[in-house]
Amino acid sequence: MSTGLTLALAISPTTKLVNALFDDTFSGVHQLGWFDWAMLIPYFTILAILSVYGIHRYDIIRTYFKHRKNAIGNPAGRFEKLPAVTIQLPIYNERYVVERLIDEVVKVEYPKDLLQIQVLDDSTDDTAPFAEALVERYHALGYPIEYHHRSNREGFKAGALQEGLKTATGEFVAVFDADFCPPADFLFRTIHHFTDSRVGVVQTRWSYLNRDYNFLTEVEAMLLDGHFILEHGARSRAGYFFNFNGTAGILRKSMIDDAGGWQHDTLTEDSDLSYRAQLNGWRFVYLPGLDCPSELPVEMHGFQVQQSRWAKGLTQVAKKLLPAIIRADIPKRLKLEAFLHLTPNISYPLMIVVSALMLPVMIVRFYMGPFQMVFLDLPLIAASFWSISLFYVVAQRELYPRTWKRSILMLPMLIAAGVGLTIINTRAVLEALFGVETAFARTAKYGVGDRPVNLEIKKYRRRSGWLPYAEIAVGMYFLGMIMFAIQTYNYFAIPFLALFVFGYWWAGFTTLYQEHQSRLRWLKQRKLELARQA
Repeated sequence: MSTGLTLALAISPTTKLVNALFDDTFSGVHQLGWFDWAMLIPYFTILAILSVYGIHRYDIIRTYFKHRKNAIGNPAGRFEKLPAVTIQLPIYNERYVVERLIDEVVKVEYPKDLLQIQVLDDSTDDTAPFAEALVERYHALGYPIEYHHRSNREGFKAGALQEGLKTATGEFVAVFDADFCPPADFLFRTIHHFTDSRVGVVQTRWSYLNRDYNFLTEVEAMLLDGHFILEHGARSRAGYFFNFNGTAGILRKSMIDDAGGWQHDTLTEDSDLSYRAQLNGWRFVYLPGLDCPSELPVEMHGFQVQQSRWAKGLTQVAKKLLPAIIRADIPKRLKLEAFLHLTPNISYPLMIVVSALMLPVMIVRFYMGPFQMVFLDLPLIAASFWSISLFYVVAQRELYPRTWKRSILMLPMLIAAGVGLTIINTRAVLEALFGVETAFARTAKYGVGDRPVNLEIKKYRRRSGWLPYAEIAVGMYFLGMIMFAIQTYNYFAIPFLALFVFGYWWAGFTTLYQEHQSRLRWLKQRKLELARQA
């Protein structure tokens, strides 16, 4: 989701407008040497590659409106006799949200004799006995709910889902992650789309319980809205491949088996299964009118961990399936769209290279004439900054026609959040490309709504390690570029460079502050324990 953001930021600081203080010696007569070309050629080559993804944003918007008439509405038919459905709830150490999850799922309306609810618990903490007790209580009240606990996390979420299928009685399987609250009419509004025997998945739109919790959650919601409104909307309407999002959807069990089952050699088992199934001819349905509330990460590092897992997983899927997609007997347009869908996270390591080159390139371009700058920069800016700004504003306008204008004011925060993902996502992408295996890093959920909670007393908070220090150091590098821009009178570059500084420092300092507060809380509790023992 952040390809265009990184490209926009890479280009904009290099834009050199006409400055009256420069005389004719800087009008383009300066002869570039070998060092100049050694900086400029890779710099603009990378920007050209990244601009492809920026242009793709325009195409997504165009496709969305071009195929608007193809939006899915009511199902083609209705089941005379409802089929059996299994609801799977994969959880792992979800003490703060598991009760809310189960409470909401048992409210889902469907004949009890046709419904099975599986709580697939891999927990290693007190979530396990707590969840088991909840399940026993609801089972005693007559709800068709079962508790399954694994003593290992083999295959992580994919392994749990596949294990659950062995005892699943439903012809169809709905999946909800621990932080989701499905609406009561979820099954009745999705199941009848499967009267078309070609339909393998019905995916619904995510909404957010804590969208207005803080600036970070508002930005996260905008990023996800862009995905669910424009990307899913455009791809589903145009008949392109799109992915099941791992939750808030329902799948045909025979489709899962036909596609090879849930596999755990990537961290995004949902995208992996989606592409394997669609290559086998299954059709996916997207219902943007049916939303399923969920919880957004409220901490910066939690957000980064989530995004890096998605970045690594999608890159793993690209590495695994692109050869098969290229060889498949499908239209070239579908192949191109699949390639652009699965590979955008390559922008993060490329952005690191661009960032390293940016200061020497600014120095080199100090001597380039204004007309050269306009011809080189304007097309790239149009392909990046304008496309990304338009992309997210259009998504908000489609979803919130009365309040969408606020999204314009939020664009700098959104761009800064994208910057803050660069380092951690670069590591994730490189791990995927070089085959480095890591555990499934779950996103901590705290059961928050729109009201603040004291996160210092919450567990499951992940340690960030070296990451925030690296982000602060890179922010210092861009602060140095701001100083250079001031010295060379390149004032128009300063706002864009400041977004880099703010983005890296927002991520780095916020994470360090939150971890410092957590340590203080631990020390205070430790002192109290020692005092009691004394």
